[in-house]
Amino acid sequence: MDNAYSVEVNDLTKKFGRFVAVDHISFFVQDGEIFGFLGANGAGKTTTIRMLCGLIRPTSGQGRVEGLDIFTQTEAIKQNIGYMSQKFSLYDDLTVEENLVFYGGIYGMPSSELSLACEAVIQRMDLAAQVKKLTRSLPAGWKQRLALSCAILHRPKILFLDEPTGGVDPISRRAFWDTIHQLAEGGTTIFVTTHYMDEAEYCNRLSIMHEGRIIALGSPIELKERYQQPTVEQVFIDLVQPAKA
Repeated sequence: MDNAYSVEVNDLTKKFGRFVAVDHISFFVQDGEIFGFLGANGAGKTTTIRMLCGLIRPTSGQGRVEGLDIFTQTEAIKQNIGYMSQKFSLYDDLTVEENLVFYGGIYGMPSSELSLACEAVIQRMDLAAQVKKLTRSLPAGWKQRLALSCAILHRPKILFLDEPTGGVDPISRRAFWDTIHQLAEGGTTIFVTTHYMDEAEYCNRLSIMHEGRIIALGSPIELKERYQQPTVEQVFIDLVQPAKA
C-alpha cells in the first residue's frame, strides 16, 4: 500500500455474524483533502470510520491511516488522529475547559503544551465566554464547537468526523463547515461522514455508500457530470433507487 496517502483501504470488510456491514470497499484519501462518506443511515459509514480509527477490528481486507496499519497499529492510530463521534462524546458534568484538559491528557500532551493548545483552540472556536460553563448547559451548536475543539487540540494530521452536524441548526452547520475548510487549507486531512446531501457539495471528493458498498466515487463535479444530474442529491437518489429495486 502507498504511504503517500493519508488513508488507503483495499477490500475492507466488516461482518457482524452473518450480516455484512461493510462489503469489500476500496478507496484512498489524499493529504489535505476533504473526503466525504455519503450515505443513508445504516449504509456502513460509521462502521467504516470506526475501523479506520482503530475502534473495531475489520473482518478482512487492508487499511492504513497515516501509514499505520488498522489491524496491528491501532493504539498508534488513536494517538495520531482527531475523532469526533456522532454523539460528541463530551462529559456533561465537566466544564468546557475541563473537557479540553481531559482530552489533552488522553492524547498525552505535556501540561505546558496543553495550556497553550487550550488557549489557542478557545480563541479559534470563540469559546472564551463558555469555558467555565458546565457542558450540559450548552446548546447543541456550542457542544459541537467543543467536540471539534477536543478533536483538534493536539493538532492531528487527519481528522475523522462522524455525522458531525446532526442535531444542530443551519447557521451552526454552516459555521462548522467554514471551520472545516480552514483546517483543510492549513493542511489537515478531513474524513467526514454525512447523510446531508448539501454537505457533500463542500467536499473535494466523496464516496457514495449503499448497503455496505461504495457505489460511486469522485468529486462532486465529476459525479454530477458522470450521471448528468444538477446536484449530488439527485445523483444519490438515482443511484440508490435502482439499488433498492
